[in-house]
Amino acid sequence: MSPLKPDLDLVIEPGQRIGLLGGSFNPAHAGHLHISLQALRRLNLDEVLWLVSPQNPLKPTDGMRPQAERLASAKEMSKGHRIQATDIETRMGTRYTVDTLCALKERYPNVKFVWLMGADNLFQIRRWHNWRMIFRMLPVAIFARPKYSGRAKTSKAARRFARFQVSENRATSLADKRPPAWVFFNTRLDTTSATRIRNRA
Repeated sequence: MSPLKPDLDLVIEPGQRIGLLGGSFNPAHAGHLHISLQALRRLNLDEVLWLVSPQNPLKPTDGMRPQAERLASAKEMSKGHRIQATDIETRMGTRYTVDTLCALKERYPNVKFVWLMGADNLFQIRRWHNWRMIFRMLPVAIFARPKYSGRAKTSKAARRFARFQVSENRATSLADKRPPAWVFFNTRLDTTSATRIRNRA
């Protein structure tokens, strides 16, 4: 089976189950890898894509390293794993997550995508552009994060889509479910912080 859309430098085949982890990766760190490896195993995924954003609209530009540098750190951190780090958002010209997901679904209609994120993002996703559409487009997997998990479970998004939550022991079939469908993983908490890494550097 030949790869789809080689012009985007992504090796994705029809029928694959792909996790999508977006972020600044400023820099990429063990926390990103921890979530991705958990997702590969617990969601029965073929691969995870790290979407290295050109600039998160909700984050300041001050202290943000050039995208090429952040992409390089993501490629180095993901080396040897079933993870592809990419700047596809820049090349597709999308700014918001919801637009990126729409574009990926259009380009790869036969791929089963799952959106991955930490509990910190579930807590504040109400600030994201058209956030409800994200839950309606793709299954979503949320991973515990220090200080945020309790608040995330009672957040506006968690309440809004409460009846579509899937139990952890059924998560291996999440990619096959019709959205909205989401799971919250009470995984081991990884305390790695990109901010602390930058401060130490």
